[in-house]
Amino acid sequence: MKLEPIIVSLLDTDLYKFNMDQVIFHKHTDLSGEYYFRCRNEGVVFTKEMYKEINAQIDHLCKLTFKKDELDYLRSIRFIKDDYVEFLRLWHPIRDYVKVELSRKGELNICVHGPLFSAMQFEIYLLEIVNEVYFRMKYDYATLRASAEERLNQKIADFNSGKYTFSFAEFGCRRRLSREWQEVVVRRFAQETKNCIGTSNVWLAWKYNLTPIGTYAHEFVQMYQGIDSIPLAYTNFYALEDWYDEYRGDNGTALTDTVTTDLFLLDFNRAMVNNFTGVRHDSGDPYEWGEKMIRHYESYGADPKTKLLLFSNSLDFDRAQALYDHFKDRAKVSFGIGTFCSNDTCEDPLNIVIKLQTVNGRPVAKLSDSPGKTMCRDGEYLDYLQRSVAFRLDRVKHHD
Repeated sequence: MKLEPIIVSLLDTDLYKFNMDQVIFHKHTDLSGEYYFRCRNEGVVFTKEMYKEINAQIDHLCKLTFKKDELDYLRSIRFIKDDYVEFLRLWHPIRDYVKVELSRKGELNICVHGPLFSAMQFEIYLLEIVNEVYFRMKYDYATLRASAEERLNQKIADFNSGKYTFSFAEFGCRRRLSREWQEVVVRRFAQETKNCIGTSNVWLAWKYNLTPIGTYAHEFVQMYQGIDSIPLAYTNFYALEDWYDEYRGDNGTALTDTVTTDLFLLDFNRAMVNNFTGVRHDSGDPYEWGEKMIRHYESYGADPKTKLLLFSNSLDFDRAQALYDHFKDRAKVSFGIGTFCSNDTCEDPLNIVIKLQTVNGRPVAKLSDSPGKTMCRDGEYLDYLQRSVAFRLDRVKHHD
């Protein structure tokens, strides 16, 4: 079974890839990195046919370049700069950077290794490829598509009946059922409800004249762990400084949980509270996190009602509505909702990730506020990072 090309435009990725890459292009072109694939589901088996198709799809991806109208669209996004767009005119995915292996047990292993400004761009494309190949080749696609459509119809009806009253952005690239289905979902939410404020998918935002949504991901903070001159427990500080220097508050929702939210708050000082428009939640209890952020804003005299709490961790619409009802009168509240939008079918979705694991030959890790989301290939390094974070937090507690 040979599939049609899955990636047909290099814009078919999340906005935050371009946001992060622009900072790296301007400030950290000397960094190289390794990204590794992981499937968090138990018992998932990839067949030899899937493996062959995944490699064929990557071959096709690496033949793509940005077209003039795609570059013009990127240039129209106010915080994307001309020199970075000119770099993208020359850039394309390089096949030699990606290695795919299949174990005898059907375990898929993918490693991306290369200059960080190039290697980082593979993540979303590869996840889109792996997910679509798996679902098209394992199941009857028509059956999946019919169940997805039935559920989408109900979701749209629930918005229009007033059951759901919150606004959200569609964040479904990485675990979508298919490119075709994500497009249907984004188009219908945008055209048939008043609640969808945009999408993380740059290609679909361009195609349907929607707002592209996103700032940065965990890998952006992680990469500072690989810079010799930066103490591990201060990586958030340097990441926030570089981000503000690049965007001057124009692209400012900060992700809090790369090395725990408690550590993040030590560096989210008065200047950063004022310079960033809000914060994003991606692990740990969302209610505890929201209360903690509101207290932090109040401690600096900032009105939480002027700041955004963006929730994006494993959400469905019922969870989002409950969070919205809880916080709506005390802060701006929005949601990034992914798999529940783009791969809600009669079969369980895959929980797949591709994470940055080394920078300049040094291990890096995400600690997260949920232990199950921690990912690191070097146990000794992970222990060292945890002790570094604990030491700084402990010093502050005793100082207080």
